[in-house]
Amino acid sequence: MKFSAEIVSFLRTSRFHFVLLLTAVSLAWACYRVSDVSYSYPQNTSAANQWLIEVKPGEAKVQLTMRWTRSKENGSFGSSNWGFGVPFEQLVGLTREQVMSSGSHVEFQMKREAGTFNFDGWFKEGNGSGHFTFNPNASFASDLDRQGFGKPNDEQLFSLAMSDIGFTFINELKSQGYDTPSVDQLVKMGEHGVRLDYVQGLKALGYSIKSTDYLVKMKDHGVSLNFINEMAGLGYAGLTPEELIKAKDHGVNATYINEFLAAGYNRSSLDDWITLRDHGVNTSFIQGLKALGYERLPLDDLRTMKDHGVNPSFIQELKDIGYDRVPVEQLIRLRDHGVSASYIRKMKERGYGDLSLDEYIRLRDRGSRDE
Repeated sequence: MKFSAEIVSFLRTSRFHFVLLLTAVSLAWACYRVSDVSYSYPQNTSAANQWLIEVKPGEAKVQLTMRWTRSKENGSFGSSNWGFGVPFEQLVGLTREQVMSSGSHVEFQMKREAGTFNFDGWFKEGNGSGHFTFNPNASFASDLDRQGFGKPNDEQLFSLAMSDIGFTFINELKSQGYDTPSVDQLVKMGEHGVRLDYVQGLKALGYSIKSTDYLVKMKDHGVSLNFINEMAGLGYAGLTPEELIKAKDHGVNATYINEFLAAGYNRSSLDDWITLRDHGVNTSFIQGLKALGYERLPLDDLRTMKDHGVNPSFIQELKDIGYDRVPVEQLIRLRDHGVSASYIRKMKERGYGDLSLDEYIRLRDRGSRDE
């Protein structure tokens, strides 16, 4: 497959324009798959399937972005994009000399068990683009069928090849006691980012998930191996998949917990951290209170203050008119009854001076509500 003479001439004559072209293509090809179309085997046309590669000197992996045509359920077509890192040596037939040249036509392959991607295009000074085709591996499909996984069609083989799902991955699932997955389940795992290193990593951390659906769910919710490791390092080892998902969903991670520990708090239960996070208590809130003399308040007090709208600004305004270090319980009562620094100033202007805060609350409750 060859570029048109116009494209080749354009790429050869202007490095600046070539970089602009690659930048534009990069922006147009988001590295995430389109979710509103059904999966479809890409057509073998140069217009349908495109690739973009960036190679940085000294790095073992290259960033590969692939764009291909997908058919929608209504018979029309949409495009899908996927970006990922690939070890340079997996691009068979491509040399670093070609990649870093001042301009070179290239043909190379990326071989996967489910099939082979054939690339044709142009490279210049570490940046390349072009078109690709896919040749499904009928032997791999037959082996899957013979071993009880079901026989994948070409569309599914493309997906498995894109995700690099093969028998090494399948055998790892089998060795860990997972139920035999169907072809559809294998495709789903691949499309949701479940890879061999994730399955092996969970095992190394002591997890025996057994369910491919849970693998997908954990991956979808952002439960990475690094997340599990960091939580274990803070004493939250052995969390169940449900607990890991819950913590991740609520924004409780090692960074959040460490900020509290650095502020002098002791390690609390995971549910306590989740509750605090849900109520909007963060270290900025804590630091603001500390600056006003409220240091290391109980976690329950922090949550209650946040729920009732008692923030550093509210406390500072009271301090500015002479009410310093007001007890937490009284701050909450003031807020609940609508007694603010502004209200107290108004009442003093009307002759209600030198009252206690409780007296201002009673005054407010009797109907002196003008702000």
